[in-house]
Amino acid sequence: MTTGGKERTVVLLSGGMDSCVCAALAAREGEAAALHVSYGQRTEARELQAFHSICDRLGIALRLAVRNDALRAIGGSALTDSAIPVPDAGPEIGRDIPVTYVPFRNAHLLATAVSWAEVLGARRIFIGAVEQDSSGYPDCRPAFYSAWNEAVRAGTRAGDIAVVTPLIHHSKAGIVRLGLELGAPFDLTWSCYTQVDRACGACESCVLRLRAFAAANAKDPVPYADRPKPVVSF
Repeated sequence: MTTGGKERTVVLLSGGMDSCVCAALAAREGEAAALHVSYGQRTEARELQAFHSICDRLGIALRLAVRNDALRAIGGSALTDSAIPVPDAGPEIGRDIPVTYVPFRNAHLLATAVSWAEVLGARRIFIGAVEQDSSGYPDCRPAFYSAWNEAVRAGTRAGDIAVVTPLIHHSKAGIVRLGLELGAPFDLTWSCYTQVDRACGACESCVLRLRAFAAANAKDPVPYADRPKPVVSF
């Protein structure tokens, strides 16, 4: 669907760095409709705050925030089960699937996005999945999205909705550079897995983010706790 000559795109916006860049891309290219899914993660309130702040800054009026209680009930992840501690990042991020992996999470998020896209008449869904420089989550791999698009074509009324992963082959540093070019509001984003006021700087998400900004020769604008950072090679 186009509104005022602009193509409408649903963008999954967690409130983190990658999804913020996707939202900036969607807002630049047409009318963005932002979707946020809370699923019982440790920092869900802080991420929801980031979602609304980013939408406000980018001028995204059409937004939807929903809950998915199934993932919290299922558990099995340090992000949704308080009995499983979130570890500090080790020296080789991405070698194994970490305990912060939420089982098949992106399928849950995309199912909601596809349903909303059908109602809105949107033919594209942006998701900020990144294969490189990531924690090794299996639902961030290109093969997953190829298979998902086959399911969307078979299971929707018109069969013309496409899930698009504009960042999937970028490095994290490349995403920072792209975001700076787009004017993405990195100062409003939140990536930390554990804290809601000052980012811990030690979990895998924080370390990947800090590494990316350093490699891009840019300063990360979010506040960090004053604590030693793990040594992680570039």
